[in-house]
Amino acid sequence: MKNSFVKRQISLTTRVMTFVALSIGVSLLGIGYLVNNAVKHHFAEQDAEELRVMTNAVDRTLRQADDITLDIEETLSKAVSGHHGVYFQVWNDDKQLLYGPSTNDYESPLYTYNPVSRIKAGNLYQWQAEGKTYRGVITQTQIGSFKYTIVTAIDMDAHIQFLKSFHRSLWLIMILAGTVTLLAAWFGVHQGHAPLRGLSATMREIQADRLHVRLKPDDVPRELLGLVTSFNDMIGRLEESFERLSHFSADIAHELRTPLTNIITQTQVILGKSRSMVEYRELHYSNLEELYRLSKMVNDTLWLAKSEHGLLKPVREPLDINQEVCDLFDFFEALAEEKQIQLKLDGQMPLLKVDRVMFQRALSNLLSNALRHSPVGARVIVYLSISNKGEPTISVRNSGPGIPDEHKLRIFDRFYRVDPSRQRQSEGAGLGLAIVKSIVEAHGGRIDVVSSNGETAFTIKFPLTAVTRGDDLNI
Repeated sequence: MKNSFVKRQISLTTRVMTFVALSIGVSLLGIGYLVNNAVKHHFAEQDAEELRVMTNAVDRTLRQADDITLDIEETLSKAVSGHHGVYFQVWNDDKQLLYGPSTNDYESPLYTYNPVSRIKAGNLYQWQAEGKTYRGVITQTQIGSFKYTIVTAIDMDAHIQFLKSFHRSLWLIMILAGTVTLLAAWFGVHQGHAPLRGLSATMREIQADRLHVRLKPDDVPRELLGLVTSFNDMIGRLEESFERLSHFSADIAHELRTPLTNIITQTQVILGKSRSMVEYRELHYSNLEELYRLSKMVNDTLWLAKSEHGLLKPVREPLDINQEVCDLFDFFEALAEEKQIQLKLDGQMPLLKVDRVMFQRALSNLLSNALRHSPVGARVIVYLSISNKGEPTISVRNSGPGIPDEHKLRIFDRFYRVDPSRQRQSEGAGLGLAIVKSIVEAHGGRIDVVSSNGETAFTIKFPLTAVTRGDDLNI
């Protein structure tokens, strides 16, 4: 937990700059190492070439001296000219020094290193003599019956001083280059985060009363397009939720105001003067009726809240839909006869695995809604069928004034009514269709409404899993 907390506190700029600094540092060190080795190799190649020239000159001098019988020491003193900071030695096969410095420091290479057959940068030796550093090579040559060992060396002090100065300059250049590069990288990162700062500023302006504000996808880089789209989708859902909450608050206040006003008014009437027991009883019954209405509204609202939070789980059991529809027809028969409305069942349905109580409540709400909005002498028809996709389908249709298109999207909202005046024509409180939708969705189904040409149809489609196994869908 602690590590994750610390990690979350590190800014994006710090993370990026840390990575850039490490990358630049490693790159510069690598470049410095390669450049330094290249310079050293260049010096080694130069020294090898100069040593090769010196060795060849000494070899030629020895051969000339042997041919014309000259004094070897005098001749060798003139063998190498035009070279500065160099020395050479010539030894015979008996390890006797014929020419060159004779101190112990200069003699040690002969006994320390092996002769080479070819002079190149890779087989040069380094040694110290009289406080100086030399780079040299040891070769052997055969002249007649004599075998000579030639030691040639170059003073490396100039190289060493140059390399020290070069190292200082190289480190200074790398530090300056790294610093400038880091500053440029920081500026680039800072500018790269400008769209994020802009998004943050816009987001800070979004308050509860400005949920209509949206981020503009065209104003951000492609990398942030997904973030902007997701944020706009989230704000859209929040706006819709706030609107629904606002409407819900207004709707429930309106629904509660009428029965509460009735109760208060009737109570004031009761307390206004003395009345007979019959009048008291009638007024109390009227208040009780309003209290029942309030109780049902509260219970329905709590039921919807539990359903939305997944607290109500359907208890599925095989159910004969045809028989359930007929039983509900018997229940609503009195109300239908009062309005001279004919109830009709059309089609058949296999057994469905649904919650009996929930199913009865959903279909009862649809039938009650259909009877409430059907004119006198109309028909309410329940169609049972199987869709082309094999989905069990129940459709409740009735004739009547219909539902305008602008109300269809909100017809299943709680307390929503098509009639804006909210005049009470029944016991309904605008929760019936919301309960139906909640029940259908709890079973994994969906409900749609179609209203045109004076006919309204609410259609429920259950998933294929609702069909009891073993039943034939092609009934």
